[in-house]
Amino acid sequence: MSAELEREWAEAAATGDEDAYAKLVEAYQLPVFNLAYRMLGNANEAEDAAQETFIRAYNRLHTYDPERKFSSWILSIASHYCVDRLRRRRGPVLSMEEIMGQRWIPDEHPKPEDQALQHEEHAFVRQTLEELPAPYRLVIVLRYWNDLGYEEIAEITNETVSAVKSRLHRAREMMSQHLRSIESGTSTKKHERRVTGNALSRCF
Repeated sequence: MSAELEREWAEAAATGDEDAYAKLVEAYQLPVFNLAYRMLGNANEAEDAAQETFIRAYNRLHTYDPERKFSSWILSIASHYCVDRLRRRRGPVLSMEEIMGQRWIPDEHPKPEDQALQHEEHAFVRQTLEELPAPYRLVIVLRYWNDLGYEEIAEITNETVSAVKSRLHRAREMMSQHLRSIESGTSTKKHERRVTGNALSRCF
């Protein structure tokens, strides 16, 4: 989608054009849902978060700067909502029922052994992400699943580029430490070592 068309829709929506806003929702509902899903680890919560994101965005359209990418603006709203929701949780983040987005969709007819390895990889990456504090999880998701650059991540998180790089570096260290703790603990079989090693390398 062109930035010019984005601006046209946003400006029209700000004047009360519901059709224009519906086009923005249609364009960004999947990226917003995927971000929320990877952050919150639950499809139902992600749906709620996506809905709340678009409600908040609609109510704040008068604050949208047309010089800013709409995608950065809407993902910023979603990111802050998800981080706040994670911080309000009293217990640890539990398991995800399904794999994390289209990146992990298996082959149409995978072999049984491949299915087993894929399942372990999915579980490992989910578990590793869940170990990260919300702000660190966010930059990992934005960088490696949304494929965003440092500048756009900084804009979304209201941080400096150097702060984003530092947080990404620390998040990768945390994930590596988690990998090492698993490998030195229960992962004693060869295929288990292969799974955990490959799972993180696909992220980075």
